[in-house]
Amino acid sequence: MTRRGLPTPAGTPRKPSKAGKRKKSAGVPTFVKFGLAILVVGGLGYLASETAGVAYGEDDILVVDFSNLNEAQKLTALREANGQRCTCGCGMTLAECVSTDSTCPIREPNIQRIKDIVQKNNRP
Repeated sequence: MTRRGLPTPAGTPRKPSKAGKRKKSAGVPTFVKFGLAILVVGGLGYLASETAGVAYGEDDILVVDFSNLNEAQKLTALREANGQRCTCGCGMTLAECVSTDSTCPIREPNIQRIKDIVQKNNRP
């Protein structure tokens, strides 16, 4: 047998082939990685479920201050503002109207309605 074109001397031991051997990694075990992946996916699912139904958030309704509410109260108030309808006949929600339609004839009363919702939810 030749190696790189040179003959192998008789009696010289051959090194075992490394082709069939795998090194074990000293990293994180697979089950830990799998558990972390499940945790991340679950966390993202939880986050999506907590913000579901809120098309217009506090960043969209800048004329109303939500800073006095905790996260649960804020979410309740935003869901309510996104659920109630503007009464001008446009078909928008209160949050959508206040966020997008500066020409609505009852915009100021709609802002006050959202402020009332925030005040109602600002209880310990």
